[in-house]
Amino acid sequence: MVTRVSQASVTVDGEVVGAIGAGLLALVGAGRDDDAVRAGTLARKVHELRVFPSDEGARSVGDLGLAVLVVSQFTLYADTRKGRRPSWADAAPGEQAEPLVEEVVAELRRRGTEVATGRFGAKMSVASVNEGPMTLLLEV
Repeated sequence: MVTRVSQASVTVDGEVVGAIGAGLLALVGAGRDDDAVRAGTLARKVHELRVFPSDEGARSVGDLGLAVLVVSQFTLYADTRKGRRPSWADAAPGEQAEPLVEEVVAELRRRGTEVATGRFGAKMSVASVNEGPMTLLLEV
């Protein structure tokens, strides 16, 4: 899921571990069937997603040189169809998910995007000022 922001940050144990100005906040969940190819495809999509208005038409993070804050969030895979207790059976376990989130970050950086991150597996406080608001669920 990506949200267009004017600023966003992640705090762990009272310390800001990642912050950006204008750009995208990307909450990244990894599923059991995901792999490095899908992670790379997701990074490309985030980098090229044209959601910023300009005089020349919609532009992307890559076009405008904006930043991305990547925060791992396995809860995106919550299945809430039955009962009142979410199931995360479709979420990748941490040892599979962490390298996939790292691959998203690495591919964004290879494309020249400034990237800040949260801390995988930590209890994080995420703050953002959403613009628009513009929030999209990205599927690859």
